[in-house]
Amino acid sequence: MAMALLSLIVMVIMHCLLSSKGLDQSPLPSNFLFGTSSSAYQYEGAYLSDGKGLNIFDVFLHQSPGTTVDRSNGDIAVDQYHRYLGDIDLMEAIKVNSYRFSISWARVLPKGRFGEINWAGVNYYNKLIDALLVKGIQPFVTLFHFDTPQELEDRYGAWLSPQSREDFQYFAELCFKSFGDRVKYWATFNEPDFLATYGYRLGVGPPGRCSKPFGNCSQGDSEKEPFLVVHNIILSHADAVEIYRTKYQAEQGGKIGIAVHLDWYEPISNSTEDKLATERARSFNSKWILDPIIFGKYPKEMQEILGNILPRFSSNDQEKLKKGVDFIGINHYISFYVKDCIFSICEQGLGITRTEGSYQTSPNGKLASLDMQYINPKGMEKIVTYIKDRYNNIPMFLTENGYGQMSHSNFTKDQYLKDFNRIDYMEGHLDSLLEAIRYGLYHVDRATLERTPKLSANWYKDFIAKHRTETFFRNYGGRKLVEII
Repeated sequence: MAMALLSLIVMVIMHCLLSSKGLDQSPLPSNFLFGTSSSAYQYEGAYLSDGKGLNIFDVFLHQSPGTTVDRSNGDIAVDQYHRYLGDIDLMEAIKVNSYRFSISWARVLPKGRFGEINWAGVNYYNKLIDALLVKGIQPFVTLFHFDTPQELEDRYGAWLSPQSREDFQYFAELCFKSFGDRVKYWATFNEPDFLATYGYRLGVGPPGRCSKPFGNCSQGDSEKEPFLVVHNIILSHADAVEIYRTKYQAEQGGKIGIAVHLDWYEPISNSTEDKLATERARSFNSKWILDPIIFGKYPKEMQEILGNILPRFSSNDQEKLKKGVDFIGINHYISFYVKDCIFSICEQGLGITRTEGSYQTSPNGKLASLDMQYINPKGMEKIVTYIKDRYNNIPMFLTENGYGQMSHSNFTKDQYLKDFNRIDYMEGHLDSLLEAIRYGLYHVDRATLERTPKLSANWYKDFIAKHRTETFFRNYGGRKLVEII
């Protein structure tokens, strides 16, 4: 979520299937995944090394350096491209057995399907994957984490055009061919709604498109483009799933899904208006992505409100979408109260316009040090239960969740390392839902790029060691909430 990198991001990935069976007291299985996480632009650096092409973040943050709080960019980031072996040693030290990372599209295909494969980039990921497996760490690969090759943006507007489907098919198949013999977990996309909202509605992220009153951009249409972008991404997801299912899955034995941004919403009052607004908030966020992928159509609230603005799926599209997913990746950070903005007056902010759903949110939880994040451990329990009930018990991975920490110019290194708030956060979420999280277990010195474990890294290590051999299920009102498979 954050553009600026302040520390290594750590999370827990748990492959879970929700159930209403009785309490299972067996130990966690050997294939239970505790993991760490990153994304290519935020971690790799080496933005022009070994034949890599430019992506939209490279261009956008060079043109708009004030977009990040500290004016940083991903030119160097935390230099994982050159330091991946040391970072894998850090993962081994806290006994994780999974690492979620993304492939830099422009590193392996600098010009998309319009140019040559950059084999130096392919070889980097081969070395990364092999080094992980040597340490007993499973690679969990996200194909796309916001970093579209700039070549595609310049040629045809990238996700605004159906041509993007052809390029994503080519990219996905290259990855399946090159890495699928060792990668058993694939996420096609990370948080498509974030790219659409921040890149095409508000214009504060790449490619920086918007229209008034949402922002002051040189080009874009905030009322229409976000829905076109997500539509093309959903169809690209379906294309990739079809390629994997028909050509690679039987032989390679992996699983494929998508990672979705999932906030939890509750009505601010018991009024009918606020309850309906809450359902609209869900429809214009999580259901916007998952309903088409699982059910082959957009949620009815979006169809009714947006009318012809919302693209339609053809019968062929719907047939392809029936292939579904093997898992849903849950990226959960925040819980909100929701107020209706159709029959009530709302202050300016996200969500209040008709094409956003006509609702207003307010924080539901305790403010963390990262301004956009409020802590509410129960929100995770509720969102997982909601996704289980709505989408027919599809297996889930908790692919993102964590405690963010802002950079403070007056903080010493020792203050960063003694991250007691993060330990409290992790304990709260584990106690509430039996699931765990990421965000900054290692301090990274931005001058030297030295990694130093914080107290929470040691806590996490102890937690993993304990729960490899012990169960930590809890009984909620006589029924088991989570069954790990």
